[in-house]
Amino acid sequence: MGLLLLGLVLWVDAHLFKRLMPGSRQRLGDKGRGLVALALLASIVLMVAGYRMAEGPVWWGASAATKGINNLMVLAAVYLFAASGMKTWAGTRLRHPQLLGVSLWAAGHLLVNGDLPSVVLFGGLLAWALVEMALISWQDRGWTPATIPVNRRKEAMAAAGALIVYLILGLIHGWIGPNPFGA
Repeated sequence: MGLLLLGLVLWVDAHLFKRLMPGSRQRLGDKGRGLVALALLASIVLMVAGYRMAEGPVWWGASAATKGINNLMVLAAVYLFAASGMKTWAGTRLRHPQLLGVSLWAAGHLLVNGDLPSVVLFGGLLAWALVEMALISWQDRGWTPATIPVNRRKEAMAAAGALIVYLILGLIHGWIGPNPFGA
């Protein structure tokens, strides 16, 4: 559990560094981007390794219904990432589409994983995403949604791309862990 917690703390610290200590982050300049990227990579390795090794009590498990809900939430999360990068309607009208996507992904995984390591990992990432959204909104109170017209082609491309990425992620997930699509 220690590696999992260390990875989670490193993830949160690396992401909140810019928000909580902007002067220190700015003094690092471009070198700081590399340091943050390295910290994030290390945090992912620690979280994955720690999660795979961690044990703890199980309070609930997956059912067909919760798997289905989780899969829809993950698909929506992948779409929000795609929509954000493509400047689609959702990407320009929602304040934090990527963090909202992380929140949906984490909450969905909490539905189907009721063991202690999962609650620590997915609950921790959900809490981080919510805190990050609140901090960004508090620090930048002047945000207003863009008023660009809806581009149906971009919307369709974002939806199709999200579905393809979602299916690929699901296949990889099934190879390295539980199959998200089957029994």
